[in-house]
Amino acid sequence: MASVRKLKKEIDSRIYEVISDCFTYSALYPDNKSDEVSAIISDTVNFRNELIHRINNPVSDADPKGIRAHYQSVSKDFVSGVDKLFERLSSVSKKKKK
Repeated sequence: MASVRKLKKEIDSRIYEVISDCFTYSALYPDNKSDEVSAIISDTVNFRNELIHRINNPVSDADPKGIRAHYQSVSKDFVSGVDKLFERLSSVSKKKKK
């Protein structure tokens, strides 16, 4: 991790990608699974807020190694969380409307 600032920018960038993809899907298929896509958008925003909160509030009494481990943990959770959000959107788009 280079810096907290870059981590925050990366989080915002990837989160906006997920939201953009959700809006694109909704625009292309307006009658198809709009509730599920809205839930993904809501979960994405909550996930972003949680990550930013964790970044802004590290353990104050930790040593430098502990703080570094905290930010690495946030980074790992961020990557896995964004993958899960994209997988959810992908699974919604694969489902056929009956």
